[in-house]
Amino acid sequence: MAGKPKRMSLVKQILRMHSRGKGIKTIARNLEISKNTVKSYIHRANISRIAVSSLLALEDPELEAALLAGNPAYRDPRYEPLKKQLDYYTAELKKVGVTRLVLWEEYKVAHPTSHYCYSQFCVVLRQHRLASKPSLVLEHHPADKLYIDFAGKPLSYIDKETGEEISVQVFVACLSYSDYSFAMAIPSQKTDDFIYALQCCLKDMGGVPQTLVPDNLKAAVTKASRYEPSINRVLEDFANHYGTTVTPARVRKPKDKALVENQVKLIYSRVYAKLRNQQFFDLTSLNKAIKDRIKAHNQTRMQRKEYSREEKFIADEKQLLLPLPENDFEVKYYKSLKVTHNNHIYISSDKHHYSVPYTYIGKQTRVIYTRSMVRIFGDNGQLIAVHPRSFKKSGYTTTKEHLCSHHQYYKKRSPTYYIQKGYNHSETLYQYINALFKQDKYPEQLYRTCEGILKLSKQTDTDQFIKACEMAMEFTNYSYAFLKRILENKMVDATDQTPETPLPKHDNIRGASSFK
Repeated sequence: MAGKPKRMSLVKQILRMHSRGKGIKTIARNLEISKNTVKSYIHRANISRIAVSSLLALEDPELEAALLAGNPAYRDPRYEPLKKQLDYYTAELKKVGVTRLVLWEEYKVAHPTSHYCYSQFCVVLRQHRLASKPSLVLEHHPADKLYIDFAGKPLSYIDKETGEEISVQVFVACLSYSDYSFAMAIPSQKTDDFIYALQCCLKDMGGVPQTLVPDNLKAAVTKASRYEPSINRVLEDFANHYGTTVTPARVRKPKDKALVENQVKLIYSRVYAKLRNQQFFDLTSLNKAIKDRIKAHNQTRMQRKEYSREEKFIADEKQLLLPLPENDFEVKYYKSLKVTHNNHIYISSDKHHYSVPYTYIGKQTRVIYTRSMVRIFGDNGQLIAVHPRSFKKSGYTTTKEHLCSHHQYYKKRSPTYYIQKGYNHSETLYQYINALFKQDKYPEQLYRTCEGILKLSKQTDTDQFIKACEMAMEFTNYSYAFLKRILENKMVDATDQTPETPLPKHDNIRGASSFK
C-alpha cells in the first residue's frame, strides 16, 4: 500500500465485508478502491493476530496504531549503539565548532559496517533533544505574577535644540493571567529609571500583583544565580513598600517568562511598526503615542479567544490586585558615614553637609536618604537626625540644637545681634557699630571686630569708652585696633586738657589782595 493511509472508517468497512465472506474484487468494486489496497489491509489485520471483532471495536486512532504501526526506530539494530551515545552528542553540540556533521563523521568511523545515514542520524538526535527537554504548560492564577523585561530594540526621539537622535529603552510588563500589557519608554535601564517605569506600570494597572518576576537585569538583580539570585536592594525596598515579593526568572531560561517575551514580539508589530513613520521631539510625546498603541493592543481580541486582554483583566483580575499604597515609592540610598569634627556628615554625591548631635562626633552612622529626605541613625539603630535633602554644592544643612553651646552662640552672630549689643550699652556704641556694618565689607569679616570692641567696653570706664568711640567716629575710623590705641594712649584725656592757643604772628602771610 503506497501513498496516504485510508480513513479508518473505510478500513473497518473492508474488514467487516471480508469477515462476512465477500471477495477482494467485490469489496474493491463496492468501496471504489484498488484490489491491492484491500489485500494490504486484510494482510495487516491477519499479521496483527487480533480478532476482527476486536479490531472493529477499536476507536479510529487505536485501529490505526494496530494496523499501521510500522517498524519503530528502536527496533532497528543500528539504534541501540547510537542510543548509548545520544547524551554525549547532545553535550558535545554545546561546544564551539562542534556540528552535527562532525559528530556524524565520528559516529560513522566508530561504526563502519552498520550506521545511519547523515539525515537519519540528525532525525534521531533531534528527537532525543526534544524528548529530553519537555515543555510544561504553566497554570496561571489571577493577580499572581507580573512579568517584567526590556525590549531588545530601542526607540528614539529627536532633540529639538540639537537635532540629535536620542535612543531610549522600552520597559515591557504583562500580567500572567490576563496577559494585560504595559509599555513605556525611559532614558536608560538604570535603577532609578527602571523603578520609575515599574511604579508607573502598577499605577496604570490600579493595583499590585502577588509577586514581580523580572529578568536578570542589573537594575533588578545584582548577582544572577539559578537558585538564589541576589535581588537589588532598591527593588527589595520597592517590593516592601508595595507589599509584594520578587521572584527573578532563572538565568538563560526565557521559558520562565515566555509571556513577556511574546509581548515584546507583539509590541514590535503593534507599537514599533505603527510608529515607524512618525517623528517625536520629546520623551513625553513618544510615551503618549506608545500608551495609545498599547491600549489598542489590550483591546484587540486574542486569537482563538472570545475576549480581549483588557476585558479579561477587568472581569477576573483587577479586583484581586493588592491596593496601591497612599504614597509613591522613593528610591533609598544607603551609606555608612563618620561624623566629622564639625558634627556634620558629608554626602559626596550631593557635595553637601548635614548636621548630627555633637555627642556623635567621631562615631560611625548609617545614613538612608531619598530624593526628598535624609535620615541619620546611630550605632544602636536610633534615629538621631532628619533633614530635607539639599543639592546645594558645598552647602551646610544645620539644626541649631545639634551644636554645642559654644557653637550655638557662634551661629547666633549677625549684624543685628551686634547692633543690639551696642544699643544695650549706649547710644554712642550703637551708632559706632551701626556705622561699622555700613562699610563695604562682608558682615562675617566684621564679627570678630565687634567681639573685640564689646570686650573693650567691658574692660574700660564707660565714659572714657564713649568718648573714644566719639573720637573714632570723628576720624571715620571703625576698627578695634584704632579704638584700642585711643584708650591705651589716653588720647581722650589729652584732648580734654589741651587749651586752645592762637597761631604765632609772622610776616610770611599773604593778605586778601593776593587772592584777587
